[in-house]
Amino acid sequence: MDKEIADLYNTKDILSKYNIRLNKNLGQHFLINNVILNKIIKASDLKGNEKVIEIGAGIGSLTQYLLKELDKGELIAIEKDTRFITILSDLFSNYDNLIILKEDILNIDWDNFIKEYDLKKVKIKIIANLPYYITTAIIKSLLFSPLKINSMVFMIQREVAERLVANPGTKAYGSLSVFIQFHYKVEIKFEVPPKFFIPKPKVHSAVIKLTPYQEIPYKVKNKEFFFNVVKAIFNLRRKNIKNSLNLSPLFKMDKELIIEGLRQSNIDPRTRGEKLEIPKLVSLSNIYWELKKKE
Repeated sequence: MDKEIADLYNTKDILSKYNIRLNKNLGQHFLINNVILNKIIKASDLKGNEKVIEIGAGIGSLTQYLLKELDKGELIAIEKDTRFITILSDLFSNYDNLIILKEDILNIDWDNFIKEYDLKKVKIKIIANLPYYITTAIIKSLLFSPLKINSMVFMIQREVAERLVANPGTKAYGSLSVFIQFHYKVEIKFEVPPKFFIPKPKVHSAVIKLTPYQEIPYKVKNKEFFFNVVKAIFNLRRKNIKNSLNLSPLFKMDKELIIEGLRQSNIDPRTRGEKLEIPKLVSLSNIYWELKKKE
């Protein structure tokens, strides 16, 4: 047995005691390495007095480390699986700074949530080992929520992490890269191999940190229009930008105006969208917004 895997039998004991069978299809892979758990805590930069949300607390592997750090703070552990709620309630019954909430993160009414837990004026930190299959949906849900977010630290599939931080000109760079980097400063803190989970996933993982800008540095005329332009550009990756925009159902504009917008932006119509940095995409979107108003 790998000596670094410290909590393997403890985790197995808990699962056995409560007769739990994990569902890989629901992303139920539990981290079982103390070193990695401590690295997640370090990446979260907790001061001890924050309000923290943990998404998908599971059987409490990360929860226990968070509670140790939050001696003057509060942890809201969100978990939708009733079986795990029972385990969390049993294991952490002595903590008065823990709130266990049985809820699907994608179905939360954030306005009511903020009122109930008095978070209107509080900046919170969000920490989670996210299910791979709904990673993007969860991040977008949090982005569009009224929560005041200080930072988010997530363990996600390494391939998705690479897409989030990807630079123009790389295969991983796409509309998701632009969407996330438009709103957050994002960095990969470290990678985690499959051997540190039970059961072992088929892919490698990575821990990322997302920090919202105090003020988004990109000035768009219309955000919804901007992201439609971005989606249109990346929807047909193998085509040049002129053809991508012309053929996309997400972007309706006369071909002549498409070419005019590219001319005003000093973009070669033969360029592929994956070559364009965010400021260039913002500039192009703003030009198209003005051209569209003149149609």
